[in-house]
Amino acid sequence: MSILLFFVVLFILILVHEWGHFIVAKKTGMRVDEFGIGFPPKLFGVKKGETEYTFNALPIGGFVKIWGENGEDLTNTDQSVDKSRGFNARPKWAQALVLVAGVTMNILFAWFLFTVTNMLGVPMPVDEAAATEAAQLYVVGTVPESPAAVLPVGAIINTVTVGDVLLDQPTPSEFTTAVQQAGEVGVRVAYTHNDSAASVELVPTKGLIESDPERYAVGASLSMVEVEKMGLIAAVADGFSTTWHGLVSITTGLWSLLSQIFVGEADFSQVAGPVGIVGMVGDAASFGIVALLTFTAIISLNLAVINLLPFPALDGGRLVFVFIETVTRKQISPEWAGRVNLVGFALLMLLMIVVTYNDITRLL
Repeated sequence: MSILLFFVVLFILILVHEWGHFIVAKKTGMRVDEFGIGFPPKLFGVKKGETEYTFNALPIGGFVKIWGENGEDLTNTDQSVDKSRGFNARPKWAQALVLVAGVTMNILFAWFLFTVTNMLGVPMPVDEAAATEAAQLYVVGTVPESPAAVLPVGAIINTVTVGDVLLDQPTPSEFTTAVQQAGEVGVRVAYTHNDSAASVELVPTKGLIESDPERYAVGASLSMVEVEKMGLIAAVADGFSTTWHGLVSITTGLWSLLSQIFVGEADFSQVAGPVGIVGMVGDAASFGIVALLTFTAIISLNLAVINLLPFPALDGGRLVFVFIETVTRKQISPEWAGRVNLVGFALLMLLMIVVTYNDITRLL
């Protein structure tokens, strides 16, 4: 299920990104030959006007094929072809707009998702003493191979029963007290997860708490959570603020990582690749649709920041080419640009392999 959700999230985010390139290319007078959903091999296509909309076998995103994007198409000697509609024949400002359009759409999409989650209601942890009657007790984590490991992360604890005593809507301290009183007798925990109710018998054990090894515990990390909903205007404003702070935080973190890479001190254990993100998507989904949408918004912002890096094969790298062409008033050789982009792509794949390797070693 986590893998399926991962592909759905990735598919949507890449399509949003490519749609940005597509619509701005159209609006600036460029000829778009193909808008592909998924990656080849091609399954089928529908041509509308000059653009073919294709559906491809690999459902991991999409692509936009703009005529003349790589320069070589503009050498066509057919006089009936309007070469002014080629990517490289358009004004530099138009080329730059097309290149930043994908990133812009990822940012706007994140803002939209943050706004939606604010209106749906964002679960916020609250102090037990300040919690209202609307607060619920959530399982936010469990110790592996502990008694509580059977509880799904994101579950809402409804009741705890110790002998003949039933605690309805317990707080973290009440839960802890019940576990200590039960000792090795056990407690019955009724919970709700993904709208399904269930219950489980947990037998406390010693040794789970390093600071107090003789204390009975079940290995569950709990938190009181309340859902805060906002009106449209407040949700839009807060969504903008969250988007801005997210961009700043991600940019700062990425800059720090790149600086560490250059001096050979990068800690890739703190970076998640595809395998790690699959697990994160599953964890987010376990807390409900709001958590999943929030996580999707964060990934969208990450894609935006990464794509703006002035690195070959990324939108930021292609923007550098446009800047150089603007300053020198000369077009960069398509062959040379292609080689640079190929090297950049190879380096990105190498980085992806390293990060994925770290993902897998963390799972083993």
